[in-house]
Parts: sequence; structure tokens; C-alpha cells
Amino acid sequence: MGNCLRGNAEEDVDLSQRSLRSTRAQVLRQRSANSRHQQPQQPLVAKNFPLRRERIRWNSEQPLTDSQLRSKRDEFWDTAPAFEGRKEIWDALKAAAAALESGDHELAQAIVSGAGVTLPHGLLTDCYDELGSRYQLPLYVLAAPVNLISSPAAAGAAALDGSADASCPDADGDSATSDSTPRQQQVLLNLRLSDGRELSLPVQPDDTIQRAKRLLERRTGCSADGQRWFCYGNLLADRIRVRDCTIPRGFVVQVIVRQSSAPPPVTD
Repeated sequence: MGNCLRGNAEEDVDLSQRSLRSTRAQVLRQRSANSRHQQPQQPLVAKNFPLRRERIRWNSEQPLTDSQLRSKRDEFWDTAPAFEGRKEIWDALKAAAAALESGDHELAQAIVSGAGVTLPHGLLTDCYDELGSRYQLPLYVLAAPVNLISSPAAAGAAALDGSADASCPDADGDSATSDSTPRQQQVLLNLRLSDGRELSLPVQPDDTIQRAKRLLERRTGCSADGQRWFCYGNLLADRIRVRDCTIPRGFVVQVIVRQSSAPPPVTD
């Protein structure tokens, strides 16, 4: 009889252990099923703010020249899209940065909004696209440092921009030259307009940027007053001559075109 009781007890323990293992297996299967059907979490992006209007002011730890700044910018825009993010978003951010640096806040905001870019702090230094990918722009692509060292060519261009002497440009932005002065060989400026058009514009080396804008206006209908020309991210002033801009052969000058609003109709 004692052997019978001992046998029943061992059988009860064995059944309890089997029941516990079965319950654990069911729980694990349920967890696995839940994890397979669980939707992936979407990245959380902070609240979107409008692009700030204030200009960015910063100091470089090591003072940079104009050429060094242009080189750093070119290196960043050429390499950043290869690591992360979408190329079209990088292109939009580049155009927005150029517009913002030139003072055209409305155009920069329109580019950012059109690309679906979110600005958690209202700055291009930290932004996200619609998929939640993060884009970070360094300060040197948004503005020149306060302690920027001007190159001799830039200093000469600034002097030309601020001078008002007897050789002041005429209505077309070109200065009067004597008939005995030979005309130099024409140069072709490769231009890329903000509306997507690309063209080559033949000009004289002695022509000013203002005159080149007039020539572009005649070809495209874009008002010269609404054009802003950029070379290596620097705004080309109207009084600078083409030969003083040191534009490399084959370089594409960026032209941001602002459409002027039509005048209101005249009523009697």
C-alpha cells in the first residue's frame, strides 16, 4: 500500500511539472506572436517652428580666408548626401541656406516648407524630413564667421562696390570706355537659375554684374532688380566687373530669381 501511495505522488508531481512547462510554452508563443504583429515605432520629431529671421553670428576657432571657407562648404555639400538622408532634401537645404545668407528669408522659408522639412528649433542647424531622418548643417555653410579674413581679390571687389568715382557705371551698369580701347574676348558665364533653367551667357570681361543681369533679363524676362548672383556662396555686387569675380572656367553661378509682383491696374 505504501508503494501505491508513493507512485501516485510521483505521478502527481510529474503532471504538475508538465503542466507548468506547457503554460510557459504558451506564454512564449504568445509573446512571439505579439512581437511579429507589433507595428514599428515611428521616430518622434519635435514641434515644427518657422525659420528664424535673425542672422547667425559665430567665430571660427581658426580664422578662415574666403577661399578656405568656400572649400569647406564645397566639401560638406559634396560629401554629406553620401552618408545619410535623401539627396533632394540636401539640395533643398543647400538652396535654403544660400537664400537665407543673402537675406531672402521668404524664399528660404518657402524652400523648407515645400520640401517638408521640420525645424524643431527654427534653425537649419538641426532639422528632419518627413520620414524622420535627421539633417544637421554646420555654421560655416549658413554664414561666414565674424573673423573671416578677406582675400586681396575680395578686398578689391569691396572697394569697387563702395566706390563712386568718375568711372561710375551707366544705366546699364557698364562704364564708358574710349573708342581706342580694344574690346576683350567674350567669356561665357554658366548660370543656373532658381527656377531650374540653365544657360550660358556671353559677356565682356569689363562688363559689370549689373550689365550681365540686364543681358540675362533680355534673354529670360527675369527682372534684373530681382536677380541675385552667387559665386561660392558669396553675393556678387552689381558694381563688380566680371574679370574681378575670379570665376573659374566651367563654374556654375547660382542665380536666385525673385518674381516681382505685377503693378495694380489703373482705374479711372
